[in-house]
Amino acid sequence: MDFVQQNIMWVMLAVVSGGMLIVSLIRGVGKGISVTEATLLINREDAVVVDVRETQEWSSGHIANARHLALGQLDKRLSELEKFKSKPVIVCCASGNRSSSACGTLKRAGFERVFNLSGGIGAWKDAGLPVTSKG
Repeated sequence: MDFVQQNIMWVMLAVVSGGMLIVSLIRGVGKGISVTEATLLINREDAVVVDVRETQEWSSGHIANARHLALGQLDKRLSELEKFKSKPVIVCCASGNRSSSACGTLKRAGFERVFNLSGGIGAWKDAGLPVTSKG
């Protein structure tokens, strides 16, 4: 008990982070995939990439042929993705946090194969893969 009292901040941090992990597992968010796995899905299975960043972030560079649906608009614009329900859908954002939430939304809407790009667009760029500011 002395340990807990002396290290209350560390204990609270561990409890909060553990809780966040459990919540994300319960929500059933999309499986995290690496940049390599994402490129294989795009090239082999014609996966759809959905970028949920804000317009300003999107304009600074995104994955070619990605569809832009900002997280705040995702619920209203789900119908634009209906035809892709049976295809693999890769969701990305800046770092992987917002896309995790978007994956949960897509799963609840009946999308079968939803994947969260681990590390987001940052990981994509770090891997030396191209981004575009067109479209």
